[in-house]
Amino acid sequence: MQYLRSFSLPTEEDELNYVFSGAARKLDMACYNRGSAYPFQIFPFKAFSKIEFEPITIFYGGNGSGKSTLLNVIAETLKLERTARFNKTPLMEDYLRFCQWESHNGLKTMPEGSAVITSDGVFDFLLDCRAINEGIAEEREALFAEYYQKTGETVKLRSLADYEALKEQNAARRKSVSQYAAERMPDVELFGKSNGESAFHYFTDKIGEYALYLLDEPENSLSASLQAELARYLEDAVRFYGCQLVIATHSPFLLSMRGAKIYDLDSVPVTAKPWYELSNMRAYYELFSKHGDKFE
Repeated sequence: MQYLRSFSLPTEEDELNYVFSGAARKLDMACYNRGSAYPFQIFPFKAFSKIEFEPITIFYGGNGSGKSTLLNVIAETLKLERTARFNKTPLMEDYLRFCQWESHNGLKTMPEGSAVITSDGVFDFLLDCRAINEGIAEEREALFAEYYQKTGETVKLRSLADYEALKEQNAARRKSVSQYAAERMPDVELFGKSNGESAFHYFTDKIGEYALYLLDEPENSLSASLQAELARYLEDAVRFYGCQLVIATHSPFLLSMRGAKIYDLDSVPVTAKPWYELSNMRAYYELFSKHGDKFE
């Protein structure tokens, strides 16, 4: 089943017109030139402005390639349900006004239940599980407060101590609040389930029937065997339960799903490629070829 046919991002001309228009006066031009106008200044340099979707569409690329950004932009434009907040910059709403989308069969909105399921949603779920197991709700709230304190007003450099505080602040800002807290809380099990098993069940519970689902790196916390099981589950969700999936991933098990259309965000211009031509798949192949005798 297919609900979303295509999605158009701002072109390079759109972004330039925005920067030099009266609507962009709130921009600090110096910051913009340093590449701080997120989510502007990402995709025009990749010559990527229109996405054509299949029942399974995958965004592949390294860290910072824009995979999660694409999912968030599409989710916000389509007004999809989400279980976790994301870092929405002051320019996000302006960016979304340039985005356009086309549906199949003249749909004005995506089907009921359509949602974006992110790693932060999984982290929040795991944190809740830990709170249940260990009674650490107060510790969680304290860590959240610590995060917001560290990522608040930028530290001003007046001494060496300020320098250390600024390093801590920048490190915190590179993470979401859920990731920050998850790294600082004990790794415990939920009713006998590991984090990976709990994360797997989180995704399978959230995916229903006849809807569009955007999945942000669902392989996080999953073992190889659970990634393979998740790939089979997702294929069945599309084949038998009328789902359409858009996935940001670099898992070899998800990348090799049958019929998936894969956009390589590491390439310029961004192009659709078969899974076996992707760089990290080649790296896996070379590793196992080098040690092939160990498996015989």
